[in-house]
Amino acid sequence: MDIIKAPRGVRDVLPDESWKWAYVVETARKVADAFGYDEVHLPIFEHTELFSRGIGDSTDVVEKEMYTFKDRSGRSLTLRPELTASMVRCYLEHGMSKRVQPVKLWSVGPMFRYERPQKGRYRQFWQLDVEALGSGAPEVDLEIVTFAVYLFGTLGLSNLEVVVNSVGCPACRPVYREALKEYVGSNYDELCKTCQNRFERNPLRILDCKNEHCREIMKESPGMVGYLCDECSEHFQKVKEGMSLLGISYKEDKNLVRGLDYYTKTAFEVLSGELGAQNAVCGGGRYDNLAEAIGGPHVPGVGFAAGIERIVLTMEGQGCDFGRKPGIDVFVAIADDSARKAGLKLLYDIRRDKVSADMDYSGKSLSSQLKMASNKKAKLACILGSAEIQKGVVTVKDLASGLQEEVHQNSLMNHIKQYIVR
Repeated sequence: MDIIKAPRGVRDVLPDESWKWAYVVETARKVADAFGYDEVHLPIFEHTELFSRGIGDSTDVVEKEMYTFKDRSGRSLTLRPELTASMVRCYLEHGMSKRVQPVKLWSVGPMFRYERPQKGRYRQFWQLDVEALGSGAPEVDLEIVTFAVYLFGTLGLSNLEVVVNSVGCPACRPVYREALKEYVGSNYDELCKTCQNRFERNPLRILDCKNEHCREIMKESPGMVGYLCDECSEHFQKVKEGMSLLGISYKEDKNLVRGLDYYTKTAFEVLSGELGAQNAVCGGGRYDNLAEAIGGPHVPGVGFAAGIERIVLTMEGQGCDFGRKPGIDVFVAIADDSARKAGLKLLYDIRRDKVSADMDYSGKSLSSQLKMASNKKAKLACILGSAEIQKGVVTVKDLASGLQEEVHQNSLMNHIKQYIVR
């Protein structure tokens, strides 16, 4: 019988990589604390209409990519393809409008989309999500962009580019929609089938097409900025002025619309050259009408999402430091069977002092135990045998230099702690 393997498009994150993920998430947590954002944990699945109404029926996510199923009561549920709609649902359901606005939240966890797997893109992928709900001020847009830029800078990333656009609002977008349809109409026969289907329903989605020929056609299309109403134009100008004030270099892209229908006004991405064609490490923007789309009152919001896999890939490509590599501080090695019980107690005494430690449980020889310690990247080996027990000492070996010395048990922990903080 063949071994059952993981489904296509998902993968195991093994110890050689998981420590890098932990470093990224912990760094994000520290940045969130610095910016005043609180962590929330949201459900893995939601009612399907949350995404179909919130994200938009004409988006690739809803049309092609959602994992949707019926539960035993016949209710349609969907594994979350993104977190913004869930964040807004959480805000509405728990009456967060009564709190000081904006309510600043962040979360991290797995998302699910059925799409062609490629480098940095999987059917189950982890995403960091940062949202500010309850304020329409352009300064909040600026804070979200700054959060992303500061996070990536703290992680050590360089050569990143902020790309920004305004996608307008329901007041000014219809005029632009007609201008775009007029341009697209003259090129209709050259568009891919997907874009032809979007022509009447939502022509702005054509700007987000990944087909190279469609992208080439749309290079000369009119930009939304020329059709913005006074409010949207002023909002966009303040966001750009704020980025200049804070020294954030950016580029305007008239065709940037993001992939979801709920965006209004600001849309932005942070790009990296390390990921090939799929080069966005972060994307987001403002979504002032999302709460209404899912049945709530008007709640302005702005945020961004960043894939953990993509961040790690970019950091690896740029040779970034992920902090301390995995390994233990101390390996307790037993020189003979008479010291096994004392060694087991020593192991747990070390751990109780908040020092990472391990030992062999299979009765290997001392030389094999020391090899095991090196494989576990231990800094020190604490060797304990009948001779050490009689003298009340432990032989402490520096596994990097090979130097060893006898340390009295009463001063062992101080010796270990002084060593491992060097």
